[in-house]
Amino acid sequence: MKSYRLMIDCPDQVGIVAAVSQFLAEKNASIVEANHHTDRDAKWFFMRHEIQADSISLSLDEFKTAFAVLAEQFNMNWRVVDSSTKQNVVLLASRESHCLADLLHRWHSGELDCNIVAVIANHDHLRQMVQWHGIPYHHVIFDKENKQVAFDEIKELVHQYSADTIVLARFMQIFPDELCQEFAGRVINIHHSFLPSFAGAKPYHQAHQRGVKLIGATCHYVTAELDAGPIIDQEIVRISHRDTVEDMVRKGKDCEKSALARGLRNHIEDRVTIIGNKTVVFD
Repeated sequence: MKSYRLMIDCPDQVGIVAAVSQFLAEKNASIVEANHHTDRDAKWFFMRHEIQADSISLSLDEFKTAFAVLAEQFNMNWRVVDSSTKQNVVLLASRESHCLADLLHRWHSGELDCNIVAVIANHDHLRQMVQWHGIPYHHVIFDKENKQVAFDEIKELVHQYSADTIVLARFMQIFPDELCQEFAGRVINIHHSFLPSFAGAKPYHQAHQRGVKLIGATCHYVTAELDAGPIIDQEIVRISHRDTVEDMVRKGKDCEKSALARGLRNHIEDRVTIIGNKTVVFD
């Protein structure tokens, strides 16, 4: 069913919900999902409404024009998205295949409502799996002495495919500041640790040495600060002293796949709003 997704965030104040509800009622809009949240510390209000598109006679552009008047009254940051317009998603990968294979399977089975338009990898061994899905595969070679050339090629490919979202599906290269800024809020990473614990390299080895009883994975937006961007989703699994590093890696991979898939799905369904270094996720 085609719907319009209305996302709002603005300073918290009395009357926002009533005003939006009245506006939608006057347009005979049928609300199929409604979510509200107020961050009391920041005094900031969040809303996501999903509206049955054929319940109103206005076009999307007409809806936007009419709503802009109300939005200005409450100083809203807002957008309206047509659910039938799918996001273009580019996946970046390295050697590990589990997250990439999981996303491709979920996309192939219709669980992820987006267009996976390309896969870019710094190794070539995943090509056959990706091409089986009918998706273009690009092998970008990284020179350890000058990685900027490779990132320039990735940037060009991202623009070529008109990517709305970039997913680092265990892409084991650090995104440069320039790309973090240009694609802010549009690059999703999966880190094989329950951040903020054990950031950086070999987190399972760090966790094993620390003797933790829980390990996990964190899906987050990429920022210039390594593994410190706003968190979208997390997954954990209980472990014990019997688990070796290899056991933790094996169990952790399931966490990584689940957290990344949920995070991406919430992102492409416009359920995530960034506030500072946190997120509000209407899942």
